[in-house]
Amino acid sequence: MSKSLLEQLPGIVAAGKRQAVQILEQLEGRNRVSLQTRELVIPSKDRGGFNFWGNDGADASEMPNRLIYGDNLLAMAALLAGDEEAPSLRGKIDLIYIDPPFDSKADYRTKITLPGTTIDQKPTVLEQFAYSDTWADGTASYLAMIVPRLILMRELLSETGSIYVHLDWHVGHYVKLVMDEVFGKEHFRNEVVWHYRRWTAGSSRYQNMHDTLFFYTKSDRYTFAPVEVDATDSQQAVLDKGYNVNVVNSSAGKIRQLLVYDRDKVNALVAAGKLDTSKYGRIVYIDRSKTVAPDVWTDIQFLHSQAHERTDYATQKPEKLLERIIDASCPEGGLVADFFAGSGTTAAAAEKRGRRWIVSDLGKPAVMVTRKRLIDQDAKPFLYQAIGDYQMEQARSTLGRSFRVGDLAKVVLDLFGALPLPPEENVNGSLGRLPGTRILVYADSPSRLTTISTLKRAQGYRDVKMGGFDKVVVLGWNFSAGIGQDINDLNDPNLEVLVIPPDLLDRLKKKGADRLASDVRFSSLQYLQAEVVARTTDGERESLAVSLQNYVLLSPEAINLDQANRAKLQDVMNSEPLALIEYWAVDPDYDGEVFRSVWQDYRGNTENDGDELRVVTTAVLDLPQADGPRTVCVRAVDVFGFESEVVISGVEVQP
Repeated sequence: MSKSLLEQLPGIVAAGKRQAVQILEQLEGRNRVSLQTRELVIPSKDRGGFNFWGNDGADASEMPNRLIYGDNLLAMAALLAGDEEAPSLRGKIDLIYIDPPFDSKADYRTKITLPGTTIDQKPTVLEQFAYSDTWADGTASYLAMIVPRLILMRELLSETGSIYVHLDWHVGHYVKLVMDEVFGKEHFRNEVVWHYRRWTAGSSRYQNMHDTLFFYTKSDRYTFAPVEVDATDSQQAVLDKGYNVNVVNSSAGKIRQLLVYDRDKVNALVAAGKLDTSKYGRIVYIDRSKTVAPDVWTDIQFLHSQAHERTDYATQKPEKLLERIIDASCPEGGLVADFFAGSGTTAAAAEKRGRRWIVSDLGKPAVMVTRKRLIDQDAKPFLYQAIGDYQMEQARSTLGRSFRVGDLAKVVLDLFGALPLPPEENVNGSLGRLPGTRILVYADSPSRLTTISTLKRAQGYRDVKMGGFDKVVVLGWNFSAGIGQDINDLNDPNLEVLVIPPDLLDRLKKKGADRLASDVRFSSLQYLQAEVVARTTDGERESLAVSLQNYVLLSPEAINLDQANRAKLQDVMNSEPLALIEYWAVDPDYDGEVFRSVWQDYRGNTENDGDELRVVTTAVLDLPQADGPRTVCVRAVDVFGFESEVVISGVEVQP
């Protein structure tokens, strides 16, 4: 007979603690997780004339806010570890709000509307496997997912910090027990009920009309500013009759209540010596139209389909909800984090309330929506980052912490159908050949980006190994954004570059290499074409015009689509390839390291042309005049989250 969830819970918590301890022990080692900055986003929304060099108000000494793509367990490990550019955030975060998934039957597939059609995309392979892991054994596996994450969140919280965990009836009561264990039952402050109204059909039970937020603090010394809300008619009637009024005990600093009727009566009592205010401290008169927020919130509405802030993200929460939490539990200028960012509501609310923020999500649609949302509200410059060594962390999890890159290369070559070269000809076990052919196969390491240098190295191996081969196939995990352009520039028909499936390590862990051999598909890449069409000067300013020329999605088979939706995609690819661009940005002075986007456009931004389904194809930037040639970088993200890049060097001023 299988154990009940209550019987499993102690083991789940113990295993989660061991996992968290292991992560914390590795923060200082050579295998520590790092974050890779993909973009410094300087919001300008396609308007031109934006001058980051002097009038944006950014403080260079302050670490920019951060939007992180990747597994939040790895993201938190990286934030705890810190790096050369950003110190560890251990004990530095003032407020954490999370809204983790809590419906095992939810289907968060993405509907992508393109000109003339709608494509129904299932979650990406990484999202699918993360979600299937979360619910593999129902609530038990969900709790196994959440325990180590809550422990790392506690490590990130400051001593005066707070955490709000947003759940509903599916798993809320189980997570409450876990939080008592992680944060201490004595640090449980409130169970907040968010009651909302929404239309539902008839049911054989009471309708579900509320979510629950569990409010915990790290210690007894925490930030909390009581939030005032509009008093109801009945509450105001009580105040008008003169019942309880808040007073502050000056010696203990705690709020107490004193029965009074009105200000004049209290003043008269004090003047007559009939009321000893030293016993209570200073009397604080409250606005009779306001009252301190209770633990049941009925004044914040569920987001309806026509709400102004709606992003069409399935689990989006209203900004007013987050603003209340931030106002109550994060000091001015404090740092807020959300590790299940979703549509980016926490970041949007923190930005508006003058707080710093860090948010992360594993879903590509989530980070795409969040980035656009923040640009749309003219946020301060922020970093878009990714887990620097995601595949390495997955490899350690699958093959053990002491695995060798050569071991993984052998598995990849075997799945591709290649036989390893003799040891004396093999480089770190990364080279193989397809039986019966003169085709060399090179499996790159998950610990580095596959770049043009990698491709040239592979060409060299092709020419010299075992007397030379006719062709070389490069298999890579992570690619530089401009790899498509690099492949095109090399113009080598005897070089092929393929993508190792990003979910391969998860599938190895679950099925094993033998059962995977017939299922694994290696995909090709995508290629963006863009050019600078004009660079002219006018006094101390100059104008730079950049135009998108073409976009080729070289790996449609890597997208999780059924046959009908794949046919729709092919039609759009053939008729209007630039309609696949979701977001693109320009860095007019690319240094080869950090992409600084000072111009952006994206689908849904209608300030320029009123077309919600297409980006504008020409960017016109108004910039300070620069001496000498410019190096311009153009980056694009398509509707499926694939990134590509074009670097245009030596751009001179035109006469």
